[in-house]
Amino acid sequence: MKRLLGLLVSSDHKRIAKIYLFSGLAFLLLGGLLAMVMRWQWARPGAAVPLVGKLLFSESGGAVTPASYTGLFTSHGLIMVFFAMTPMLIGAFGYFLIPLLIGARNMAFPRLSVLSLWLTLLAQAMVLASICMPEAPSSGWTMYAPLSTGVASPGQGQTWMMMAIVVIGVANIVAAINFITTVLTMRAKGMSFFRMPLTVWGFFFTAILNALFVPVLVVAALLLFMDRCAGTHFFAPSLGDPVLYQHLFWLFGHPEVYILILPVWGILGDLLSYFARKPAYWYRGSVYAMAAVTCMSGMVYGHHLYQSGLGPMVGASFEALTLAISVPAVVLFANWMCTLWRGSLRFELPMLFALGTLTVFAAGGLTGLYLGAMSADIYLHDSLWVVGHFHLIMSAATLMGSFAAIYFWFPKIFGKRLNERLGQMHFAGTLVLAFTTFGGLLLAGYSGQGRRLFDPFQYQFLVHLRTINRYTSYSAFLLGGFQLIFVGNLVWSLWRGRAATDNPFQVPSLEWTTSSPPPMHNYEREPVVLRGPHELGNGPELVAAGKDWLGQSEEGT
Repeated sequence: MKRLLGLLVSSDHKRIAKIYLFSGLAFLLLGGLLAMVMRWQWARPGAAVPLVGKLLFSESGGAVTPASYTGLFTSHGLIMVFFAMTPMLIGAFGYFLIPLLIGARNMAFPRLSVLSLWLTLLAQAMVLASICMPEAPSSGWTMYAPLSTGVASPGQGQTWMMMAIVVIGVANIVAAINFITTVLTMRAKGMSFFRMPLTVWGFFFTAILNALFVPVLVVAALLLFMDRCAGTHFFAPSLGDPVLYQHLFWLFGHPEVYILILPVWGILGDLLSYFARKPAYWYRGSVYAMAAVTCMSGMVYGHHLYQSGLGPMVGASFEALTLAISVPAVVLFANWMCTLWRGSLRFELPMLFALGTLTVFAAGGLTGLYLGAMSADIYLHDSLWVVGHFHLIMSAATLMGSFAAIYFWFPKIFGKRLNERLGQMHFAGTLVLAFTTFGGLLLAGYSGQGRRLFDPFQYQFLVHLRTINRYTSYSAFLLGGFQLIFVGNLVWSLWRGRAATDNPFQVPSLEWTTSSPPPMHNYEREPVVLRGPHELGNGPELVAAGKDWLGQSEEGT
């Protein structure tokens, strides 16, 4: 207990990152279990859920009811986006990597680091309280008014979830201020902006989006809370405007896609360079592309509202902007492919997951183009196509990018190596089953199946999709099972894993110039940066040094 308390009050960014990582993984497991229950309902509508059904749904004999199904997808969506992926990716790797990658000894505001951690843990505790209430949250993960009112979503569960969103939002704002200030003011001597690894750029742009758009979500959630508990009518159909909430939510909600994917883009840019053993192609172009996406991210949210009464001219403007924001994404993808071209590829575990992320991101991006066009969105809106596209980007690409980061920086964080054979099994199963699971959603959605349906096969025109839903569910069960391989690998490696060397992958960035795991102060002396982060290949300086890489602070020959 004393050790745990010491971890919770420590201002060391590395300890804070570890707590973020394990709390995020715990909620990833919880959100995944909720998804498995939903998939069972789609595979076997009305049948008792094995193992946990009688515990969770005792009043219905262990079967999912319409009310409990609504609660399942509400909690699943909110947990995965705000309380699992955000802490695991942005909280854990943002806090751990930014100081190490720029040569700093800690974050700019160590006490704010502790505050953001406490607020995150408090929000996660409130989520657990909300789903344990007799009446769990049931408004959908978007919490649209009037579905989130006391009439449509009675009980305390919805109220607790609203406040959890407010608290986690404040935590993210605090972390964003810390990230931005650290990057701007704490860089080591010689670490100019265009010598920073692309990973730092990804977290920096994400922090900017968090600082700009998370306050919009916090305010919207507070206004919803006041409508629910204080008798106000900001979004009430009679006196307020429910569609106003939709504008506020999606003004945050679409940048949230980039909030989670920008760090992954940065990580991809670095890992593909490291394991292709050549410099990242058009490094500055990748930075400019991420900057363009950051600037445009708040301008495209209206494509979520084509069916809400937007005028044709307004809709056409959002359509044009939505298609335009794909241009910098294409630039990034082209840079990644050029980095791989004629590279000396090393297919180690981080590289495998980086390539897998590249693949599922391409599929997710292409399927999103149809939703950006008004004519196609009229048919696909609120269908399972939207769910499949969303999960390819926000689940498969973001999760596989996070796994790439875990397999790459695990030796630096814990001083141990993850098991290669188990990691290869985890990768192969995750990649294949992500496509079969979310591809099945795309197929069912294109065939006309709507989302949020407790039993879609009550509709005669959807009965023929029962087989697709069943096999998609079986694929989801296997996908969840393969994640248990990762859990076993993680636990075993922490306990009995072989020790890692200081630089096991032979890469140039600063974090690998210190011990694994790093000491409390990160560096014995402040590093002096002499070059960029991708000094790899067969250049004259490298040939003279007798190796294919040169560290950012390493003296040349």
